[in-house]
Amino acid sequence: MTATVKSFAELEDEFDAFVGTTVYATMVTVDARNRPRARVLIPVWERVDGRPLGWLATYRTPVKAAHIAGNPHTTFSYWRPGNNSVAIDAVAAWVEDLEVKRHVWDLYRKTSPRGAGYDLGNFWRSPADPELHVLRLEPYRIQVIRGGDLRSRLWRVLDGDSP
Repeated sequence: MTATVKSFAELEDEFDAFVGTTVYATMVTVDARNRPRARVLIPVWERVDGRPLGWLATYRTPVKAAHIAGNPHTTFSYWRPGNNSVAIDAVAAWVEDLEVKRHVWDLYRKTSPRGAGYDLGNFWRSPADPELHVLRLEPYRIQVIRGGDLRSRLWRVLDGDSP
């Protein structure tokens, strides 16, 4: 049975712990014929005004760009042995603002994986590198499942507040 929580804060600690120890997420998008495509990536997450907000530093491949343009809804799934898992349904949007890219660059360095840092400099020269693209991820549903007893908790944006 899944318990619905009213605020993200009620499951944030488990979210951070599970995402932080898993690190890699499977991102799923769909094409124009509603066929899914999965890829493994490392998004970073922060809390803004009490709600989760994600960022993905990535290459803007033709497939990914076409999928997001056709349907910006995406799912991220974190799972590891022991069955702790997190499922995140979000709306993705490309952001080209240099200040946002600098913020995301710093978030990766400081928080991904938790405490260890993830150097985007291994892939791009700087936040201004034209090959660096950023997806803003606005979650509208997050489910956290604890593997030990399969306790499931669900946070979602109230209808009317969804992105």
